[in-house]
Amino acid sequence: MENKLEQNFKNFFGCAPEVMAKAPGRIEFIGNHTDYNGGYVMGAAIDKFVMCAVSKRDDKKIQFASALSGEKVLADISEIKKFPRQQNWANYPLGIFKFLLEAGLTAEVGFNFTDVSSLPSGAGLSSSAAIEMSACAALAKLYDFKVDKKTMVKIGRKSENNFVGMPCGILDQGVSVFGKKDSIVFIDCLEEEFENYPLPRGCRFFLFNTTKKHELVDGLYAARHKECMEASDALSEIGEERLLRAFTLDDLESKKTMMSANAYKRAKHVIEENARVLKARELLIKGDMQGLGKLLFESHESSRTLFENSCPELDFFVDCLRAEPNVYGARLSGGGFGGAVMALVNSEFTEAQAQKLADLYELKFGAKPRILECTTSDGAQTL
Repeated sequence: MENKLEQNFKNFFGCAPEVMAKAPGRIEFIGNHTDYNGGYVMGAAIDKFVMCAVSKRDDKKIQFASALSGEKVLADISEIKKFPRQQNWANYPLGIFKFLLEAGLTAEVGFNFTDVSSLPSGAGLSSSAAIEMSACAALAKLYDFKVDKKTMVKIGRKSENNFVGMPCGILDQGVSVFGKKDSIVFIDCLEEEFENYPLPRGCRFFLFNTTKKHELVDGLYAARHKECMEASDALSEIGEERLLRAFTLDDLESKKTMMSANAYKRAKHVIEENARVLKARELLIKGDMQGLGKLLFESHESSRTLFENSCPELDFFVDCLRAEPNVYGARLSGGGFGGAVMALVNSEFTEAQAQKLADLYELKFGAKPRILECTTSDGAQTL
């Protein structure tokens, strides 16, 4: 992958890159749509990456080249504007550069940029955050700008929220930066604290990508975010806090008539999901994988019935995995509305089992899913 990236860069720009970096995708282990509500979430960095390469130019232009389409687009460091929808792929690294400048990076000249990926896009594995964090690591080194991990996460979130237009929390960037091999990252999204907890030996992840793409920026994700904010606005009369993490189910019941039915359901999911994440951390520390797996199934059911961000394709895989031996638990991973199901399995789970489920899925839905076995990995770094 590294050699391919270097060759692509030479083909696009006629020179070798000065800096290369990589950042992993992530599995959302448990904590669905809790991050932007100030809650708790757990995730794992996986051994599938975005790698990017950069070099300085001798003018003030920024040129992005897409390895997928061969397309090149130009920007200017003196006036950074969002690209239109057709070139949205370039907005992820461009937004990072914009907010690195705001954080104090000095750039007299522009840069060339391209990337390669082993991450499937639209599968709920946060390829967008991997692009952002690899770009952040590479550009900081290129311009000799010191940036710590927490600042990288903040820059990534700002870029995604205020430039790309996705109202996400810090899960995706946080796991992509703070990820550690053989570990699960626990994030307190309100305090912006990150801790790693060891994953017991023999545990593996299988991802069942439905190949049903989710277009999150356009509507569904934003609607759920708005409904959560509606609930927190109603609940904020109880106290000064305006994030759902601060409230209990009793608080929610007391204000039920002051919000829409959908806002109530979204808030109930978030409040209960936060409790599940804290319980999951306890069980992970104890090594109780059976109990942990049960929480994963409960999390998916809540996403399906209360947050309503599942779909028949995701539910099919979760239901099948529930009946399979050697599976601890399974749930949708990421924003939902398509994408992938994550299964936590033991060392006895086989590729033949996974393929059997894929064949059943194809029979039912007429589409061929993609199966990905993953291990955990370290976070964003320069190469």
